Amino acid sequence: MARIGLVLGAGGVVGHAFHAGVLRAVAEATGWDPRIADIVVGTSAGSHVGALLRGGLPAADIAARVTGDPLSVEGRALLARVGGPETIPSPRTRAVGMAAPGLLFRAALRPWGTRLGTLTAAALPTGRISLRPFAARVRWLFGDAWPERPLWLPAVRLSDGQRVVFGQEGSPPTDVGTAVAASCAVPGWFTPVEIGGVRYVDGGVHSPTNLDLLAGQGLDLVIVSSPMSVARHAMRPSLDLPARATLRLRLAEEARRVRRGGTPVIAFQPTTADLAVMGLNAMNSRHAHPVVSQAYESALGRLRRPDFMDRLAPLAASDRRP
Repeated sequence: MARIGLVLGAGGVVGHAFHAGVLRAVAEATGWDPRIADIVVGTSAGSHVGALLRGGLPAADIAARVTGDPLSVEGRALLARVGGPETIPSPRTRAVGMAAPGLLFRAALRPWGTRLGTLTAAALPTGRISLRPFAARVRWLFGDAWPERPLWLPAVRLSDGQRVVFGQEGSPPTDVGTAVAASCAVPGWFTPVEIGGVRYVDGGVHSPTNLDLLAGQGLDLVIVSSPMSVARHAMRPSLDLPARATLRLRLAEEARRVRRGGTPVIAFQPTTADLAVMGLNAMNSRHAHPVVSQAYESALGRLRRPDFMDRLAPLAASDRRP
């Protein structure tokens, strides 16, 4: 039986919508249910989508939750507890000072061992928006238990800049809702999430996808949805294109690490048409509906190609039980 990994990257409200469109397309075109992936790695926005999948919400309903389209009977029952899409407020006041000056001091002593994202998280002021209400809504799906199938949620520990993967064996104990909040705590925007007396911020600070976590896991295929990078042939000029191109290179390097172990990796990244509706502000909820629709169409375009579907053949041999 084939073992499948699913990686859902960071990207804010717009990234959540991108995941919704991609997952809906993959489920419809292949008949594979993303809820039954053998391992789900979710970073920031991807941690929320991963939790919804592991909580039992079908891919089509994750998309419908954003677009306002009719839900399935199963989806309505689950979302009666969780509710509709979250409203993400903008910070009304700006904090002063740095979130983790001690981490900056550590980095000054070992600059070669510190990622730029980690330095940025340490230097930015502490965000002013609490994610506690958001964590509570996710917690309604799980209580204090974790799903039986692995759900790995990376966050970054502010004290030393190290990645911590909640849900992995040996990680600090917490509930799924709090872990999702920690993985989503965008520096400078949201208040760091405290777990066991330690503060954590967005897992995208370490890597927008954290795909490298699946290296050596013995999987037969890994599917990646990466809202923050860009497809190789996407040529739409924009202010964020250089950053997206850099993140595409990082994704490619992490994919090489997974492929060295014999595991194929297929990545869905924004196309030119996707970028046209995504905009520059990842937190702009007004873009969510069109992004779901466009990402769905772009993904379907790839999935209609026979050569591409051949690469997804392991899905047909995976566990089909939700």
